[in-house]
Amino acid sequence: MLWLYRLLFLPAALLAAPYYLLRMRRRGGYAAHFGQRFGATPVLPAKRAGVRRIWLQAVSVGEMLAIAPLLDGWANDTTVEVYLTTTTSTAYALAAQRYAVRAAVIGLGYFPLDCWFTARRTWRAVEPDLVILTEGERWPEHLAQAASRGVPVAAVNARLSDRSFRRMSKLGPWARLLTRGLTRVLAASAGDAERFAKFGVSRERIIVTGNLKLDVELPPVSDAEQARFRAELGLGEARILMGASTWPGEEAALVSAWRALRATEAGRAAKLLIVPRHAERRGEIEEFLKAQGVRYHIRSSGPAAVGDSVDVAVADTTGELQRLLALAAVVFVGKTLAPHTEGQTPVEAAARGRAVLFGPGTASFRVITAELLAAGAARRVEDVPELAREILLLWADDAARAQMGAAGRNWHEGNRGAAARTQAALADLLCG
Repeated sequence: MLWLYRLLFLPAALLAAPYYLLRMRRRGGYAAHFGQRFGATPVLPAKRAGVRRIWLQAVSVGEMLAIAPLLDGWANDTTVEVYLTTTTSTAYALAAQRYAVRAAVIGLGYFPLDCWFTARRTWRAVEPDLVILTEGERWPEHLAQAASRGVPVAAVNARLSDRSFRRMSKLGPWARLLTRGLTRVLAASAGDAERFAKFGVSRERIIVTGNLKLDVELPPVSDAEQARFRAELGLGEARILMGASTWPGEEAALVSAWRALRATEAGRAAKLLIVPRHAERRGEIEEFLKAQGVRYHIRSSGPAAVGDSVDVAVADTTGELQRLLALAAVVFVGKTLAPHTEGQTPVEAAARGRAVLFGPGTASFRVITAELLAAGAARRVEDVPELAREILLLWADDAARAQMGAAGRNWHEGNRGAAARTQAALADLLCG
């Protein structure tokens, strides 16, 4: 089946190229280092005796943030070095900002196309002793190159969302191409472990280590920094409703809820902060806000004028969400209202001690959202009218918001430890 995959990959890639090239153009930042996708790996230092080289692939921003505890753990380990790759330009920019100067990181690049000649070319340049894939990534050619060289492959924070599980179930025997080369599956939850076992991963190779995203340390945000953010966004000192990692349709839902809130005595001064999941949607969101006739500010255009006050701010920047959450009183987590079904992570909002709301579409964070609901740290809304009602209730109830925030912080603190368990399992592979 691998040879059939190799034969079909290039025709399939050519057919899909116009779509992906257009998406790259919209998001921007892909022109630089484009050759790395075809195996033109950045120059790496020569391998050293006694030092194990890890090739760590983190596909996008969420995964790039999640690996921070692992890189912190290797920072003072002189026997480990990391070549870090990603797939998206936003994740590359984030990695260049946060990780390029980490002691363990020897290079940063883009993950190559998963075809035989580009994968082989990259593998020859990198020469890893251990390969790590994050969350939902499984590349047949990448796994085959590892197997041919006897290099172990670990899937960390490994999970199979409902959508991935359905898709793989339809592949039949082909699904084994996505799992059979995995030496270890370090599953994010017991449910994910069961799903991997159903696709042929032996239980001896599966360890439930927990979700790495629960171990991410949120950066402190001082009162002075909060004041700076508020001034730059034009939001003043008003209480803020926030949409975190929003997707199409959810900005309209939030503006509708915000208008209902402004019509009440308690919410008359409320402001709305929108942080879209994809910054390239700024133009679409701006046109919508213009049509709504609201005063707005787009963060990428620069700081708001001194003394300027707006109704809605759009933070169309990368890597600021964790800090901006500190400004909010109530946070709606995006990609959760219909037609969206997968959901974005609610972990950071809960860890910040915010009152958290999300819609019914939370398949990618099924366990986490269930735990947050059970802990009283979040509330689920079924549709836009219910979203507006819950925002109104929370806005008028300071005690309820405080209680939800405390529950979220306690839940987060009580569920940490995945990084240490993951690091221990990887150490076994490095020593093996």
